[in-house]
Amino acid sequence: MKKVLAFVACALLSAGAFAQSTVKIGIVAFISGPAASPFGVPAKNAADFVIEQLNGGKAPAPYNKKGFGGASLETVIVDEAGSTTTQVTEFRNLVQKHNVDVVIGYISSGNCLAIAPVAEELKKLTNFFDCGTPRIFEDASYKYVFRTSAHATMDSVGAALYVKDLKPSLKSIAGLNQNYAWGQDSWGDFELAMKVLFPSVEVKTSQMPKLFAGQYNAEISALLSAGADVTHSSFWDGDLEALILQGGPRGLMQKSMTILTTGETVMHKLAAQIPDGTVLGARGPFGPYAPNNAYKKWFHGGFTAKFKEEPNYASYQMAQAILAVKLAWEKAMQKNGGKRPTNEQVGAALENMTFEGPGGKVSMALGKGHQAIMETAYGQTKLVNGKLTLVNVKRYPAEKVNPPEGVKSSDWIKNGFKK
Repeated sequence: MKKVLAFVACALLSAGAFAQSTVKIGIVAFISGPAASPFGVPAKNAADFVIEQLNGGKAPAPYNKKGFGGASLETVIVDEAGSTTTQVTEFRNLVQKHNVDVVIGYISSGNCLAIAPVAEELKKLTNFFDCGTPRIFEDASYKYVFRTSAHATMDSVGAALYVKDLKPSLKSIAGLNQNYAWGQDSWGDFELAMKVLFPSVEVKTSQMPKLFAGQYNAEISALLSAGADVTHSSFWDGDLEALILQGGPRGLMQKSMTILTTGETVMHKLAAQIPDGTVLGARGPFGPYAPNNAYKKWFHGGFTAKFKEEPNYASYQMAQAILAVKLAWEKAMQKNGGKRPTNEQVGAALENMTFEGPGGKVSMALGKGHQAIMETAYGQTKLVNGKLTLVNVKRYPAEKVNPPEGVKSSDWIKNGFKK
């Protein structure tokens, strides 16, 4: 059964005028399932807000022209829930049945890896807004596929650098990560980076429970017994909430500095339950780490007013992805004498582009100009008068937490982060 959930269309136009004056965008994110609450719904809300603003010409310059180059935007929303086979079918439907001009989406790394060659086959401009695996552009090369957010190696390297800054005499680490690709890769990069930064570091324990196990008392006991200086976790959604609610009262975060690489997604929901000193990541300079620029003020202010909640990093990434395609579309249109650009022309404009968004500077510097790099930031929690704040915030430049062009992330870390 198709999971096309909604259309945002421009009414009162004839069929011919509609085709000429609109750009149709396929938006894909988890609208149901475990990843919906922390990532998919916030991303879909961001898409709704940004596209509404663009259609009204209300975004700050250089994004202030209506829609894409004056053409109104229509969206087709697809639920990312289901197997990769389902998502490949849905992608083909977006292109061949709904005739979208561009696809922006995907949270799951497995889905991104499955979709990329299909996008290439169908010659459809596709921008991945979130999925973390570095393999997309490190293992292959694409013409029509882009990712306007940094990949997950940045999260682990940034976490390791933060640990070094706060605990320069550290002797031991431990991990609690979900036993599937995301958890394994996140811990692998962090462990490798820590061994480069601290050659004599001892790995006390690496706990790898089943995804969405829900109860972690045995793993928390193992971590408490290990007594490592630092505990790393890339848990997300219910697992992340369970870790905080089960580990906090038992003193895990006080005994071992705990770094939660996706912790920003629960900081507002569980503010009072997160022990002081817990390290939170936001997969880049998003949420509380976003710069105070005009784009952040516009996006944050409008999003909170519309949805009565804070946008998280998935929201920022979706907004950034749409704005990037808009900018590339309009640059390509200008080069095309004001005419509607082709996918190839938009892709050429997006390639190697540098732009500013709600999260700050984005450089399409890797993957032959198809993969973004950004700075990242980490900080420690501190509850002040019932409000969760972040202290000891440290920012790391994009070039310090991302590999150079043409070098695989694992090789870059192993070689001591050499440029």
